[in-house]
Amino acid sequence: MAAPFVGVSALERLEMELLLEAIYRHYGYDFRQYAPSSLRRRLKKRMEAERLTTFSALQDRVLHDSTAMEGLLRDMSVNVTAMFRDPSFFRALREKVVPMLRTYPFVRIWHAGCASGEEVYAMAILLEEEGLYERSRLYATDMNAEALDRARMGIFPLARMREYTANYQQGGGTRSFSEYYTASYGAALFHARLRENILFAQHNLATDTSFSEFNVILCRNVLIYFDRNLKERTLRLFGDSLSPLGFLCLGRRESLRFTKVEHEFEELDAKERIYRRIGLAGTGAVPRDTGGR
Repeated sequence: MAAPFVGVSALERLEMELLLEAIYRHYGYDFRQYAPSSLRRRLKKRMEAERLTTFSALQDRVLHDSTAMEGLLRDMSVNVTAMFRDPSFFRALREKVVPMLRTYPFVRIWHAGCASGEEVYAMAILLEEEGLYERSRLYATDMNAEALDRARMGIFPLARMREYTANYQQGGGTRSFSEYYTASYGAALFHARLRENILFAQHNLATDTSFSEFNVILCRNVLIYFDRNLKERTLRLFGDSLSPLGFLCLGRRESLRFTKVEHEFEELDAKERIYRRIGLAGTGAVPRDTGGR
């Protein structure tokens, strides 16, 4: 781990390092460069759930119990999301990015760290309303297969639809939000049409490479959980995955300032953290497809 923990004993730090190394070697998930404070909090949460008192005990548990590892993976995943979260961001997309996307014969969009998929469906709705969905392909990736399974189903709590409707309207929505889903037994099932052009696949930002070239990459509120080295690696990955003049969208607490790739982008919207690439791009290998179209 890159940064020291304040108030953490040398023994506990060693235990955490050994735990993360064991997870990486046995399962292939690399959390060794996550931000220390967030990392320790999430590991502690899993220890409490497993009724354990040390990181060494947690290491033994996750190495020999795949169910415990699945629980830890849920705790480590970034899963706080909502449809049309930060409505002004989606309004900025409509006003500043969509007009440029109209000039492309085909649009490729990558949602990196998509969690349970709310933002992906929000983008599908936006593209549908702007007349771009038919010639778009959305790639929704996350390291958590369980989260991807939920996203692929397109089922969300009906209780959140009032919040999502308000976000949608504030974000520039042009229709009735209820047109996009069917309500039944306390759940909202979003129409299959919205999933037709979405490909869900596993991809780990800490270890995997570029897998295509995209016109837009969205990775909002994920980099805040990474340490500086992993953040730089991820931004380099995004730079290599963007087409010339492609768009990169980050969260409000994230920025390209003082990073190694800052000079490769121009700021399109400072408040909403929307950037446009000014250099060339590259491509890499294909991610592991876990289903979907």
